[in-house]
Amino acid sequence: MTLDLREKRILLTGAACGIGRELAEALGAKGARLGLLGRTDASVASLEHLVATHRMDAVVLQADLTDAAARRSAVSRMVEAYGRVDVLINLAGVLDFRFFDQSDASAITRTMQINVEAPMQMAREILPAMLGRGSGRIVNVGSTFGSIGYPGFAAYSASKFALRGFSQALRRELHGTGVGVTYVAPRSVRTAFNPPAVHLMAERKLMHMDEPGWVALHIVHAIEKEKSEAYMGFPENLFARLNGVFPSLVDGALKKVLPDLAYHARGVS
Repeated sequence: MTLDLREKRILLTGAACGIGRELAEALGAKGARLGLLGRTDASVASLEHLVATHRMDAVVLQADLTDAAARRSAVSRMVEAYGRVDVLINLAGVLDFRFFDQSDASAITRTMQINVEAPMQMAREILPAMLGRGSGRIVNVGSTFGSIGYPGFAAYSASKFALRGFSQALRRELHGTGVGVTYVAPRSVRTAFNPPAVHLMAERKLMHMDEPGWVALHIVHAIEKEKSEAYMGFPENLFARLNGVFPSLVDGALKKVLPDLAYHARGVS
């Protein structure tokens, strides 16, 4: 079964750069009607230029996802423009790469607010209308590190583990309602979202990175196929599932690269 995205009203957070920008273009090419959400004035200007350049059927929205009133306003503006939200894509996120003993308290708080609370609250905003219609889809963009607790990414991994758990629980709650939940888990992506140290780790073969356009197309495919979960990139997709059954095997593999990870995560490079 394939979901036709033509004229589907899709609200996308984190739309201004990286995966979000590529995803906006891919969804626009499918004929979707888009609400593209950015946080800053610069991101809004960038999205407006994208919409004009590609002649997208889209409305550009601005909101700080940590602000309840701003979230409600963004959803209201989307509904005013297009009448409803058929698909919510929670893509916006933040990353803090460092060993946990060096982490900043405010960065931990922001990571949980953006990566966990904001997607939950956005889903809560749009869910009643979806249930009333008996149709809709919530798409939460997680990470391979939402299945594998990875050194240097403790807070980020915790947030994505939480998002994966939320997605699973909500999917089970919504069984039989006509509203679906898709959890997608990319591995590292070659964008400015990742700090220079992570890109250097990829150059040194400590991790793999995918191009944002490739990831965006896989997210679109997961939505069209109405998948419950989609894990991207081998062997990380295998390790993500293996870690749930035999975590000690993954422990052993990570111990071998821990000194190199520590070198980058502690800012020595």
